[in-house]
Amino acid sequence: MSSAYESPFKSRYSSKEMQYLFSSDMKFRTWRKLWIALAESEKQLGLAITDEQISQMKKFRDDINYEAAESKEKEVKHDVMAHVFAFGEQCPQARGIIHLGATSCFVGDNADLIIMREALHLVQGKILAVIRNLSEFALKYRSMPTLGYTHFQPAQLVTVGKRACIWINDLKTDFDDLNYISDSIKLLGNKGTTGTQASFLELFDGDHDKVKRLDALIASKMGFTGTVSVSGQTYSRKHDSRILNVLSGIAQSAHKFGNDLRLLQGLKEIEEPFGKEQIGSSAMAYKRNPMKCERICSLARYVITDALNPAVTASAQWLERTLDDSANRRISISEGFLAVDAILNLYIAVSSGMTVYPKIIEKHVYEELPFMATENILMEAVKRGGDRQALHERIRVHSMEASHRIKVEGQNNDLLARISNDKAFGFSSGELDKIIDPADYTGRAPEQVEEYIQNEIDPLIKSFSQDLPEIKIDY
Repeated sequence: MSSAYESPFKSRYSSKEMQYLFSSDMKFRTWRKLWIALAESEKQLGLAITDEQISQMKKFRDDINYEAAESKEKEVKHDVMAHVFAFGEQCPQARGIIHLGATSCFVGDNADLIIMREALHLVQGKILAVIRNLSEFALKYRSMPTLGYTHFQPAQLVTVGKRACIWINDLKTDFDDLNYISDSIKLLGNKGTTGTQASFLELFDGDHDKVKRLDALIASKMGFTGTVSVSGQTYSRKHDSRILNVLSGIAQSAHKFGNDLRLLQGLKEIEEPFGKEQIGSSAMAYKRNPMKCERICSLARYVITDALNPAVTASAQWLERTLDDSANRRISISEGFLAVDAILNLYIAVSSGMTVYPKIIEKHVYEELPFMATENILMEAVKRGGDRQALHERIRVHSMEASHRIKVEGQNNDLLARISNDKAFGFSSGELDKIIDPADYTGRAPEQVEEYIQNEIDPLIKSFSQDLPEIKIDY
């Protein structure tokens, strides 16, 4: 048990994979990859850098002497220079050319962009895993009638599967946004102190073409299509805001799902997975609280508000560079990703094991369907020769009496029995049963599910080249 604060994202929520992406080891290894890419590119363009120097740097790329870096940082109070010093200690031949012409943002900003793009790819797979789970659920229950609600008041019937498609469609929107942002990420490149590349122009004796080629070479070596065209010392912090807005969108979709399932679990229609030995309440042993969905909503609120941080940071930058972004970015970006990772882990687990209770759903349908069916009953009675206005009034009276019986007396809905016993309508109870088949009141919901999954979701899942993650949450 630690005596110091430990982030719950590490101890309780996010995956080891996402935690590693935002770890110090990932950051500093990426710094060294960038320094190697810089040296290699500068050598290709004619600077006096030897193969031996680069070979020595590559030898120690992943063998970081952290103690030396930490000791030096205490002395110089500068993390980048401390790691330049530590790398140089291991690579004495290359000491003089490590970080040549670059500023701190060459490694700091470029590494952040590399890490965020990797994190977006991890998020991408987890979104698709949820979509896959929900698609299977939607197809399985595409034709099961259930009460639809507006204002959380019974409205018309939908199907259980159609409702799941609404959750899917929100995530597909997020997935499309994520892909657009991920594909548009470019490196900062080598822009120098104020973004003019003056130091590199000096290194290459005024050769503008070589300075531009240096940018392109570094981007290619790091797996990017290019670098930003214009910047100050840092890339525009609007890029951080755009990325966190995507994470906020995912959180919004997950929160909507979590809220919906919490409502449905309160109605006893659908439940999130519940462990065999799980305890729902310390006081009420019978409780089956929707703890996972509550956690989804709780973390989602954090992400939604966290997205304000990069927006404010982007708006508050001074001219070509200011450092009041640094401390905020260390927290807001990493924790935004860690929180979304935790949300999606929970979402995968819940969506893979929801329990549906058809009898409860049917009970709720039949409590309300007689009211919804009155228009069809009226039309059929008119076809049989009844007076539309007179019958309308009789339905109104029967409906008010049935409603009184339900709300005041706490009894079952007896509207159909009242209409069946009213000779003005001329229906037997069997004939009324045919008129109020719930499947006749779900519109195109089953067809919408099949068409949506077949036309939009199946191709999306099949196009994804990686294996989709399987997540099991036991707590």
